[in-house]
Amino acid sequence: MAVDESHKKNNWFQQLKVGLDKSRIRVAGAITDTFSKRKLDQGALGELEAILIQGDLGVSMASKLSNFIGSMRFDSEISDIEIRKILSEKIESILTPIARPIQLKPANCPHVILVCGVNGSGKTTTIGKLALKWRSEGKAVALVAADTFRAAAVDQLEIWAERSGCSLIAGKPGADPAGLVFNALEKTHADNTDILIVDTAGRLQNRKDLMDELEKIVRVIKKIDPDAPHDTILVLDATIGQNTINQVETFKEAVNISGLVLTKLDGSAKGGVVVALAEKFKLPVHAVGIGEGIEDLQPFHPRGFCQSLLGLEIGD
Repeated sequence: MAVDESHKKNNWFQQLKVGLDKSRIRVAGAITDTFSKRKLDQGALGELEAILIQGDLGVSMASKLSNFIGSMRFDSEISDIEIRKILSEKIESILTPIARPIQLKPANCPHVILVCGVNGSGKTTTIGKLALKWRSEGKAVALVAADTFRAAAVDQLEIWAERSGCSLIAGKPGADPAGLVFNALEKTHADNTDILIVDTAGRLQNRKDLMDELEKIVRVIKKIDPDAPHDTILVLDATIGQNTINQVETFKEAVNISGLVLTKLDGSAKGGVVVALAEKFKLPVHAVGIGEGIEDLQPFHPRGFCQSLLGLEIGD
C-alpha cells in the first residue's frame, strides 16, 4: 500500500474509533464494568446478552453471540478483554461478507443508482459525497432531484452538483418525479453519462404515497433499461438504532433494496445496529459516514468497526 493511502486509512480508522466512542462505552465499557475476572456461568451469560441488546446488536444476535462465548468458555474463568476479543473476531466474521463497495459496471450507460431514505437520514449529503468521489475519478455523473415536493432537497442537491461538477436534472416544484426520472434517463443515455444518481422523497408520514411513487419511478426506469436501477441504496441514520430495522422493512415493500449506507455513526450510541442489520437482512453495507466532511463517507471496514466497537486497538 502506498504511503499516502496507508496514512489515509490510518486517519480514517482513528476517526472511526473516535466516532464510535459513544457506542464503545455502551458495549465495551459495559463489558469491562461487568467482567473483570469471573466464572462464565449462566448468570454471567445473561448479563452479557443484556449488554449486547442494550448496545443495539438486536435480541437475536445478542443471544447467538452470548451462546457462542458460552460454548467456548462456559464454567471457566474469563476476563473482559478475552470476551471483547472473542466478540470482535466473531462479529467481524459476520460482517465481512456484507462489506461490499458499490460496484460500477462500465457496460451500463448510465449506471443508474436509486437512493432512498427518510428525510434527515443524510440521503442527499451521501449522494453528494458519492458524486464527488466518482467525479474525482473522471466519471461523468448526473444527479436527478426527484424529491420534487421539497424545495430544500432540490437546493441541497444543486449545491452538491456545483461543488462536484456534476450535471443536475431538476423540474418545477411539484413536478411528477417519475416523469422527471424518465426524461433524465433518456438524456443521460444520449449524453453517454457514466452514472445517474436519483434522489427520492423520504416522507414516511405519507407512507403509501411514498411507496407508490418509488414503485412508479422503478417502472419508468425499466421502460428504458430493463436491468435498471442497477443499485437501489437505502441510507439509514445510525442514531435511531433499532428503528432502522423498521425502515428497511418499509422500503423493501416497495423496491428491491440492494445495499445500505449508514450515516451519523459519530453521533450515535447505537452503532451496534450495524450488526443487527447484517444478521436480519444480509444486505451489503457499502459505506459508513462519521462526519460532515467529504472524506467522512468511506467503505465499510468490518475489522476496524469491530475493534472500535469493542474497545480494542485497531490493526490490519
